[in-house]
Formats: sequence, structure tokens, C-alpha cells
Amino acid sequence: MRINTAKARMLEGKPAIGAIASLGSPVAAEVLSRAGFDFVLLDCQHGNWEDQTALLAFRTICLGPAVPMARVRQNDFYAIGRLLDRGALGIVVPLVNSAAEARAAANAVRYPPRGGRSWGPSLADYLGADYGQRADDEIFLGVQIESAQAVERAEEILAVDGVDGCWIGPTDLARSMGVDVNTPVGAEAHTAAILRVLEACRRTHKIPGIYGDGEANAGRWIEHGFLFVTATRDARLMTSKAQEVLRVLDSRPGVET
Repeated sequence: MRINTAKARMLEGKPAIGAIASLGSPVAAEVLSRAGFDFVLLDCQHGNWEDQTALLAFRTICLGPAVPMARVRQNDFYAIGRLLDRGALGIVVPLVNSAAEARAAANAVRYPPRGGRSWGPSLADYLGADYGQRADDEIFLGVQIESAQAVERAEEILAVDGVDGCWIGPTDLARSMGVDVNTPVGAEAHTAAILRVLEACRRTHKIPGIYGDGEANAGRWIEHGFLFVTATRDARLMTSKAQEVLRVLDSRPGVET
């Protein structure tokens, strides 16, 4: 079976740096993989992905070095299973606020006796003939900690067997806390909450992850010790590079702006 190299890195204590694919383009997901990211995460919650395009994207990602992963639309047994059967080697589950919700996610990801996942990964056969024997170990399950309630329960959520780690959603967390991160007081409270989750990961020996919006922010969290870090997304890369090109060209003599 294809090795989940991103998960292997994280278990060694090394950061895995990923990119989010939200536009619904398998070709764009392939480009991100070939760029050298450790994993590419299809955003099926907020992005433009359907079953068929997700299937194609998982395969095109495998043309490069990145590991195919996905954020599922919701914590649903069948939605999680469909993404896994199509070839996702990592699943991120949004809005996990309790240990019971974490157990439901783990049950959907792992085969019996570790969980309740139904057998039928024929669309994932390209990952290897020994998929059935190794999938439980290779697949990464990250639960999203993105509410004040989840921060309070972080240790019990992360202690659930079958959960490999978390992926903090900083924006939703700030909204849930009712803080303005653009103020010193709000930023301090927000950072403190994030670091509480990081400490919960350390106590439970789970992988700490976070959405880093841009390389500077992602780098900051890596320095703190986060290992599952998304640094950018396909739409952001297109927009930022296009704006950079226009800034350069608009500054040339003879170009009216």
C-alpha cells in the first residue's frame, strides 16, 4: 500500500506542510502535489468538490509526492466512508466538540475491530493490494478543534482511540470565543486557547495541527511545535501571484493604472 509519508513524518516529530484544494479542480490539486507539499487537503466542507471530482483529485495528487487527504462535509459515517473508499489517506472532521463526536469519527475511519467502517474500497485499489491489511495504520484522522467548547474538552477529545491528532480552525475559534484578534487582548486570549490545545496534544501524545493562513503564520505555528500545518490554498495562491504580477506591470513606465 502507498505509505502515508505525511503521517510518518509527523510521528517522527517532523512537521508536514500541506495545501488546501478548494476550487474543485483535480489538475490544480495535482499541481499542488508536484510543487512538493507533504499533503494536499481537499476541502469538501467549504470547497467545490463532488464524488467524481474528489476521486479524480485523489488520483492526480498521487502523481506527485503529496498524500491525498480531505476535510469531510460533516461528521457523518457514510460521508467519511465514501471519501476513504475513493482514496483519501487522511480525513479531517469539522466541528468536533466532544469525545462522543470524536468516537463517531474514529468509528467511521477504522475497520473492525478498531471501528465500524464498511468494507468496499474498490475505488482505492490503486493505493495497493494490501490496502485492507494496512489502511487503519496509514490513514490519518484529524478532528477539528474550532470552538471554545472544544478547547475546554480538548484533552478528552484527543484521548479517543483512533484519533491521530487535531486541526485547529483559528477563525471559527475566534468567533466562538467572541474575541477580536486584531486587538492585543483578543490576540492574547486567542493564542492562549490555541496553545492549550497544543498542550492537550502533548499530554495525549497526539499530533497537533492548525490552519496557517500564509507562510508567515504557518511558520509561526510550526515554531510553536505544530506538526500538521496547512500553509495556503489553491485560490489564495492564484490570487496572490496574479496581484504580484499586476503590481510589477502596473509600476512600469507607460502603464496607466
